[in-house]
Amino acid sequence: MTRATRAPSARKRALGKWFSKWLVNPVMRPLLERNLTPRTHALLETTGRKSGQPRRVPVGNGLRGNVFWIVAEHGLHADYVRNIEQEPRVRVKVGPDWHSGTAHILPDEDPRARMRALGRPVNDAMVRLVGSDPLVLRVDLDN
Repeated sequence: MTRATRAPSARKRALGKWFSKWLVNPVMRPLLERNLTPRTHALLETTGRKSGQPRRVPVGNGLRGNVFWIVAEHGLHADYVRNIEQEPRVRVKVGPDWHSGTAHILPDEDPRARMRALGRPVNDAMVRLVGSDPLVLRVDLDN
């Protein structure tokens, strides 16, 4: 299948992934690592499924008590979600603090309902704008 004949969701996903990989993540990742952003965002660290190396990706701040919620804009097509499928132990950095936990993919959970419950209007608008196949993940944090 050529790029011209891709389904609309595949085109949207390719554009969204390019936007995140080359524009958003290279700017946000170092800012989050240095605590230079508001707490509207967090840094998710997974283990690369092929390399075994730590992989960090900016996500919306979904910290609620001992649970961290993520709505992955590209669902199972997101590299970090595929990393979690392989190794569910993750770390999340919110502000200066790192939290370890176990991630769970929740295919039956409604992403729009979860976004409404989280109440992050700017982040969630971006997820809806560029997302092709949103999927909810829950990280149960260690105490």
